[in-house]
Amino acid sequence: MKFSGPLQFQPVFRDYLWGGNRLATRLGKATGPGVWAESWEVVDHDSAQSVVISSEGQGLTLGELMRQYGPEIVGEDVWQRINAPGVPPTLKGRFPLLLKFLDAAKNLSVQVHPNDDLAAQLTPPDLGKSEAWYVMDAAPGATIYAGLKTGVTREDFSRAVESGKTAEVLHSFQPRRGDCVFIPAGTIHAIGAGLLILEIQQASNTTWRVFDWNRVDTNGKGRELHIDQAVQAIDFQRGPIQPEKPSADFLNAENLITCNHFSMSRLQIAPGARPKFANIEKCKIMAVTKGQLLLCGASGDQPLDIGQTMLLPAHCRQALLQAIEPSELIVISVV
Repeated sequence: MKFSGPLQFQPVFRDYLWGGNRLATRLGKATGPGVWAESWEVVDHDSAQSVVISSEGQGLTLGELMRQYGPEIVGEDVWQRINAPGVPPTLKGRFPLLLKFLDAAKNLSVQVHPNDDLAAQLTPPDLGKSEAWYVMDAAPGATIYAGLKTGVTREDFSRAVESGKTAEVLHSFQPRRGDCVFIPAGTIHAIGAGLLILEIQQASNTTWRVFDWNRVDTNGKGRELHIDQAVQAIDFQRGPIQPEKPSADFLNAENLITCNHFSMSRLQIAPGARPKFANIEKCKIMAVTKGQLLLCGASGDQPLDIGQTMLLPAHCRQALLQAIEPSELIVISVV
């Protein structure tokens, strides 16, 4: 199938206890009333599936698209990699990334994700989970916890956990809007209260909690912790994590992060500018993080507001955009 333009999906909302209302008030998501923590924008996983709402492929899940048009969606190189002999059968052909927005009205738990080798040993197997965060909003004093403080050993960490002082061994900093933070698998971390985040990650949903800030439910019971699994997964050789330093990229964009699974770039677009993406070979995911754009097509122009996302298949003919006001576009490439 030759896709003529980008694919857009219906968001999947998650209502974890730390969520707020900014998915609706800031990003225009139709969450309905209540507290909502995450909006999964692009996902192909056993726990959730994106469903196409744009005209091409309307009603199909991302998983169905991958099964029917996998090489056309992700490109031949990526298709070969996600179907390689060493990939567990249940993971073969899965779209390898997951894009989401997170509204942290409260602290998320201190947690860690396994790498690919460790996750493949789970029942059922999963992908590892390296991820990157783009800070869209940060309340005064909002904090990111990323990595261990310099010199913290496995023994130091275990003693801190046992004595209820986990937070004391974590590196932390107060981010600013526009910061990009890369969290490789095996890095202990937590997103603090007051942050609105765009996250790109491997398509995994395996999380091992270490500490949940002593929260309890109405019955006085805390959330389940996974100390043994977490200690096995943590890379104790990795120290503090700092925001990435952008570098020059395509179309006057800035490269924010490149790793073995994805790259993330930021494109600032002046009013009236018309960036064009064509013959891209590998698929891209795009998210509007400021302003308003138009997606220009033969059947008319479609507004793209802050919080809207789309996937450009590798065999997409082109995507032509136009900025209505000063705008910002995050462009993620599948590596």
